[in-house]
Amino acid sequence: MSRNIMIQGTMSNAGKSLIAAGLCRIFKQDGYRVAPFKSQNMALNSYITAEGLEMGRAQVMQAEAAGVEPSVLMNPILLKPTNDIGSQVIVNGEVLGNMPAKEYFAYKKKLIPDILDAYHKLEERADIIVIEGAGSPAEINLKADDIVNMGLAELVDAPVLLVGDIDRGGVFAQLIGTILLLEENEKARIKGTIINKFRGDKTILDPGIKMLEEKSGIPVAGVVPYMQLSLEDEDSLTERFGQRTEGLIHIAVIRFPRIANFSDFSVLEQIPGVSLYYVDSVAKLGEPDMILLPGSKNTMGDLKWMRQNGLEAAIKKQAGSAVIFGICGGYQMLGELLMDPLGIEEGGSIRGMELLPVRTELKPEKVRRQVEGTIASVKGVLAPLAGKSIKGYEIHMGDTEVLNPESFCRLAAGNGTRVDGACEGNVYGTYVHGVFDEKGIANALANALAARKGVSLSGAEAFDYAAFKETQYDKLAATLREYLDMERIYEIMGISQC
Repeated sequence: MSRNIMIQGTMSNAGKSLIAAGLCRIFKQDGYRVAPFKSQNMALNSYITAEGLEMGRAQVMQAEAAGVEPSVLMNPILLKPTNDIGSQVIVNGEVLGNMPAKEYFAYKKKLIPDILDAYHKLEERADIIVIEGAGSPAEINLKADDIVNMGLAELVDAPVLLVGDIDRGGVFAQLIGTILLLEENEKARIKGTIINKFRGDKTILDPGIKMLEEKSGIPVAGVVPYMQLSLEDEDSLTERFGQRTEGLIHIAVIRFPRIANFSDFSVLEQIPGVSLYYVDSVAKLGEPDMILLPGSKNTMGDLKWMRQNGLEAAIKKQAGSAVIFGICGGYQMLGELLMDPLGIEEGGSIRGMELLPVRTELKPEKVRRQVEGTIASVKGVLAPLAGKSIKGYEIHMGDTEVLNPESFCRLAAGNGTRVDGACEGNVYGTYVHGVFDEKGIANALANALAARKGVSLSGAEAFDYAAFKETQYDKLAATLREYLDMERIYEIMGISQC
């Protein structure tokens, strides 16, 4: 039987995903077969497996750290919020339907067999399963029907490490308060606490650590420093939305209220000389060299949001001076018309941004597939990308009709090929998530923007994003080995390190 360890947090964004990923890499390095697991994930960053099934990207990141192929078994339930009170519910990679929060809370215990089936299948292929919780186990209004924190720990008999975020303040209150709100049997599952994102001299913390251990009766398993890593974030609580670095090339990403799969742009952040930043108002847009419209879980609603706050007009005004690029929902928005006759999102139809000659009709069937191919003979600023290989995946609800022959890429389809996306002038669109990830694409894009601007970027060699991520996982693991009591963690799991 597999051994397990569960990472829970005092709040969302306490660092559970990264701690879990780091442990996955450590166990892999130590010679174990490892698998991540999260029974229920709420996020708009998702991924399509080789089988065409949808799962959260946090578990994809953790699978990469573990050196294994991502599987929907690692995330049997994915919730993708469609508005403030409802989500699309995805079970075992397939869409179950849209549910208001109240309806889902009443229904979710029926999904326990799916959770356990996925978990037990993972046990057949892993020596250690690293489980991630969600939010906080002390959300007392949700505890009765919990299937992702202590409720799951009970189902799979998992010991728990509780993570607190000192960077956001009040970490001792976070940890003690969380523990005090748990039942006695739940407290007994917590075998260690972790203080995460610490900056400064640890000796200053020592009196607090001593008191924390005395009041909780639970040892502190480590104080982890704030880490400067470039790994994917789980959802829109990411800290990268507020960051902006200096650079010769400026790329603005429109931060929709329902922004999805902003992981598409992580590779561009690694190119020397590129400043990539997220904007949600005209005041923050500036005059970038490129504007990216990402995916959206509510394309029509997010287009209306841009229309109301002036971003649409500002983008269209800059279409002559900046390169405009849309992916998935962003691609649909760039077209002439969005139609929703079946009420998949908001019903009716809405004029698009009219920057690409395409029309989209939303449909209930979700397209989910991995893809590979080459960029077509595109014109304009991005002409240097023509012929380069791409890999990625599609995940969208809608068919897009291209009204001119200028496609963005050609994708493998059976024994032949099919076209995807569109381009006109310096406006481009595609359904392919991960379109910039293949080696050389991001560099070529940045250099094309630089050439248009009359500047030169250093580090012009083709950037290998996959290799870069491996260095980040190793750096994460090395940091956790230094600051966590790994001997204790192995002991908690019942594994002897002789």
